[in-house]
Amino acid sequence: MRVHVTELKEGDRLSHDTFNSYGLNVLSKGTELFASEISRLFQHQLDYVEIERRVVEQPPGRTIESTLSPKWLPAVEPVYQDAINGCQQLFMNALQSGKVAEEEVVATFQPLVDTFKTERDVVSMLLLLNTKDDYTYQHSVQVGMLAYYLSSWLGYEEEQAVKIGQSGFLHDIGKCQIDNDILNKPDRLTEQEFEEIKRHTIYGNTIILNSFGESISATVALEHHERMDGSGYPYRINGDQIHPVSKIVAVADVYSAMISSRVYQKKRDLLFVLKELYRMSFNELDPFTTHTFIKHMIPNFIGKQVELVSGEFGTIIMTHPSEFFRPLIQIKDDFVDLTQDRSLEVKQVFM
Repeated sequence: MRVHVTELKEGDRLSHDTFNSYGLNVLSKGTELFASEISRLFQHQLDYVEIERRVVEQPPGRTIESTLSPKWLPAVEPVYQDAINGCQQLFMNALQSGKVAEEEVVATFQPLVDTFKTERDVVSMLLLLNTKDDYTYQHSVQVGMLAYYLSSWLGYEEEQAVKIGQSGFLHDIGKCQIDNDILNKPDRLTEQEFEEIKRHTIYGNTIILNSFGESISATVALEHHERMDGSGYPYRINGDQIHPVSKIVAVADVYSAMISSRVYQKKRDLLFVLKELYRMSFNELDPFTTHTFIKHMIPNFIGKQVELVSGEFGTIIMTHPSEFFRPLIQIKDDFVDLTQDRSLEVKQVFM
């Protein structure tokens, strides 16, 4: 079936080789289309492509909330929940014995990697799975997953990326020694309570040292709140003093914390979160690591509905490789390139 590129859906599969106006093969027959592939078609200024007939069409009038397959959530939600439960058990074991068992970390985290590593829409994935319950454990799971993705995007080999993901998964293990009344306090922390919260980095470092000895995971547990400008904790180190993997987990940690819905924090608009990360990349977070994260997250917004500051509503058709927050928007039959029209910007993305 022949469709306009603006009508493509993630999961569509090309039935023919696709060439641009210069005869260059852009995508081959059989290619499954996701955000990056659809973006490539736009970049080559293609209008129509031939795709295999869709088995299931989108129900008429349905608002697009996610580009994920309808079969996706029931299949992966149990794996995600098992990881949260496994994380809780690790925290309990660490509290009781002061250690975690490496085989238990692998047994809890590896199913996540095996299940999620082919899922490209990380934005929708985390939103659909995110709940208000078990914040500490859920946050650990999310940071582990995001650290795995981000390290892969930065060029780490699979085995290294998995290890980095495990380090992200364990980054907050020291919170097992923080009183739950402080961890889950709905009001502003006192200065004394915040000082206690900050000690989770030292507690976590000690637990992992006692468990594995010197390791990346121990370093990450200690350094994931350190900042490039020296404003972090516990030791206010800065720049190259911070381990590269700690910089990866720091980005994942901030992103997960900001998208989470907690009793004292409303879940923020995702574009706002990415803009905030971008702002932090100029002083607090490592710029290259942060920009790599944003560059790979932004294409997941393709196909999402947006509201512009003008009050108009449209759909993100294409994202820009460097002007992250100025995509190409389709408004009814018109296309607005926000890199050209500087008077407009996206106010909100509807997930």
